[in-house]
Amino acid sequence: MLYILIQSNGGSFLSQMPLLAVLIAIFYFFFIRPSAKKQKEQDTFLTSLEKGQEVVTSSGIIGKINKITDKDITLQVSDKNFIRVTKGSISNELTNAFQKKDDKK
Repeated sequence: MLYILIQSNGGSFLSQMPLLAVLIAIFYFFFIRPSAKKQKEQDTFLTSLEKGQEVVTSSGIIGKINKITDKDITLQVSDKNFIRVTKGSISNELTNAFQKKDDKK
């Protein structure tokens, strides 16, 4: 589309501004806004984490939160096994999907 804007000789740049504005609006509403909303939900989720909550990491590890610090979380993955992961690796999407799967059982 930008190629068409550059190649047209018939009109001035001002006559093409509405088309450019529509393209920018489409880009904003379909790409930027959903991405920002998803990031805000992830940040809210990370601040609401509590000890004892069962979560899923972005790599698919399922565990129960044992300890939370500023930068990392210790997960209990079985009776005597604990792993330390970064706070950002806990996935809101995967945790919600896992909890919905458990609720159906």
